[in-house]
Amino acid sequence: MADERAGLADSVVVFPGQGSQAPGMGRPWRGHPAWAIVDRAERVLGRPLAPYLLDPAETPANTADIQLTVFLTGMMAWTALTERLGQPKLLAGHSLGQLTALTAAGVIAPDDAIRLIALRGALTDDACRRVAGGMLAVLGLDAAAVDECCALASGRCWVANDNAPGQQVLAGTPAGLAAAGRAAVERGARKLVPLAVPGAFHSPLMATAARAFAEGLRGITFHPPRRPLVSNADAALVTGTHPWRAELAAHLVRPVRWRESQLRFTELGARSLVEVGHGTTLAGIARRTVPELRPRGVDGPMAVDVLATLLSRAAEAPPAALAVR
Repeated sequence: MADERAGLADSVVVFPGQGSQAPGMGRPWRGHPAWAIVDRAERVLGRPLAPYLLDPAETPANTADIQLTVFLTGMMAWTALTERLGQPKLLAGHSLGQLTALTAAGVIAPDDAIRLIALRGALTDDACRRVAGGMLAVLGLDAAAVDECCALASGRCWVANDNAPGQQVLAGTPAGLAAAGRAAVERGARKLVPLAVPGAFHSPLMATAARAFAEGLRGITFHPPRRPLVSNADAALVTGTHPWRAELAAHLVRPVRWRESQLRFTELGARSLVEVGHGTTLAGIARRTVPELRPRGVDGPMAVDVLATLLSRAAEAPPAALAVR
């Protein structure tokens, strides 16, 4: 019988960012030992967060609470997953998910991560109120063509996420996004999708938030990771000390290099990808970029059980049974 505790030995575990949330997404975890991180966050911040995770009628009114619920859901899934299946080969996170990955890897203490995410959300909320902005997904163009579209927006629009071949997300002012969107359609974009976010994340319009966040990061202690990490800023492998303080502040105004990060996973020998937290956004993106990693999602205790069964069967199957037909 295969050792379950080695089930993730060839996997990369990835954490989603803002946008993956949904009402009641924490309900599968209520009563599970992993729920302890929610109680901990409520003690650290001195305010309730559980209603946002449990009550479909309760929706966070600000970016800080949205990001906290995404972080907490990811950490609950991580705790349950690794207690059952052991540690993965690699860790990574998309946007906000990078902070979740750093916490899972032991780079940041959980209490510090909770405070940082609350601060990050409050600062980006303030930046959104100061400068009108938004985000727009562009489907069906390559990265070079999307860069050209942004250049035509005269410094009012930037690539915020390079997610997958033919899938980039822009951030900018309303006028900048409109100009870049028109240019994208003229160049043959298949679809434009405005994102339901309050501002232009990962763009220069977050500069005030980045400066204030840099101050907040000064008092944080960063440790070497217990597991290797891939940074979404440049797809670099991190196994020791790293300038996280500077990188996390700059992250607010610079793009997420997720397509390059996914390609790096395969270069480093990962053979499967597991998204932990609510939804399967990153698993879907991975199917477009690195389908050979057989992307899967874990959003509750039952999903952990299903993944454990699948990995056990794969480990016990003879090589011929795993051949692609």
